[in-house]
Amino acid sequence: MSGAEGPHLKRVLTLGPLMGIVYFTVGGGVYGIEDLVPSVGPGMSLALLIAIPLIWSLPVALVAAELATAMPDEGGYYVWVRRSLGEFWGFQEGWWNLLTSFADSAIYPVLFVGYLQGFFPGMDARVRFLAAAAFIWVVAALNMAGIEQVGASALILALVIQLPILALVVAGFAGATQVPWRPFLPPGGGLAATFGVGLSVLLWNYSGWDNTSTYVGEVANPGRTYPLALLATMPLVVLGYLLPVGAALAAGVDPGAWKAGGFKAIGAALGGPWLGAGMALGGMASMFGLFGALLLSYSRIPFVLAQDGYLPKALARVHATRGTPWVAIGVSAAACTALVPFPFQKLVVFDILLYFLALGLQCASLVRRRLRGAEAGAFRIPGGWLGVALVVGSLTAVVVASIGGAGRSAILFSTVAALTGPVAYGVIRTVRGRPALAEG
Repeated sequence: MSGAEGPHLKRVLTLGPLMGIVYFTVGGGVYGIEDLVPSVGPGMSLALLIAIPLIWSLPVALVAAELATAMPDEGGYYVWVRRSLGEFWGFQEGWWNLLTSFADSAIYPVLFVGYLQGFFPGMDARVRFLAAAAFIWVVAALNMAGIEQVGASALILALVIQLPILALVVAGFAGATQVPWRPFLPPGGGLAATFGVGLSVLLWNYSGWDNTSTYVGEVANPGRTYPLALLATMPLVVLGYLLPVGAALAAGVDPGAWKAGGFKAIGAALGGPWLGAGMALGGMASMFGLFGALLLSYSRIPFVLAQDGYLPKALARVHATRGTPWVAIGVSAAACTALVPFPFQKLVVFDILLYFLALGLQCASLVRRRLRGAEAGAFRIPGGWLGVALVVGSLTAVVVASIGGAGRSAILFSTVAALTGPVAYGVIRTVRGRPALAEG
């Protein structure tokens, strides 16, 4: 639980299902990175697919593992920041993540329908919306049924989508005609500029490790299970990107296939129409798993904010038999449904800048707890203060590099969005007379 009295959610999620949810929260297969190759070149693509997990994903996962095992409560990063930095900053952490959640999760129903349209090309805008809405509410119903059901489905889907991907990898390397990392850069591309472009393309694909913390209050034996799930899933996510991209490059597929949704065409080129259809079905399954995992994660934030009195109490209701925060799940699904018609894919760059602020508060919480000598959980970042410095320094370097290439409009939008947090906090405290919560 976070801070106020309210219903507890049961600790029922075990290692295997948790790994399935983590896999989809931070990866979900190779789908969605097809634009990388023409943007930065074959060699840089493969290098970044290996490097970014080391300088970005691993540090975020280490921060999440230390803080979640020290404070294994529902709400994850919101609880960490509130207990370490105080009520005001805890609210900002929850609010900023809430702002990004709806736009992010609205992307996946649209992508699902895009793969579906490959089988039914005659779908008009109304049918596409209805298909996306049906997709959202089927996933919402699964979330309302229970976190165990979400975990079991995620684990099954994670295994199923590997079948066409594995067939693509085998076909690609069996028919290899060239060295996959040549040329290293695209024609006329400079090393520094190309790296920056690749960073902006891949960063979001390798993010989400801290999002897995919002339901840690439902994880059985979290001190062991949670960090193990994060660290065991990471190489699976990396290989899930690296091997199929490398195989397709080695096979010399048509450069025109490297575009959004292109793995259907790449599969067909390497293994015929059946593999193309398999990759398209895998893409649909991946979107189902991704949206299910994200809806699970994001719905816990309004749930704990409602428990602590910042949002209407109805959002803190727990189903009497299922033990799920069904109102928060339903409201999150309704928001996603309303946002489907909008082109929210364009807001990813805005979202990630807002996310950087929230991640900065998580790092500040880590440092504050270390300085205060707070009680440690079952996992600590190895290496003492040197380890903490390397982790925080790596994340800072990535953030600075990303902001440098974001553009004025993205920075302005993110700044305005961030400032809504203090305004909302002031309004809520004035209207509801919310007493300050104690630090922990």
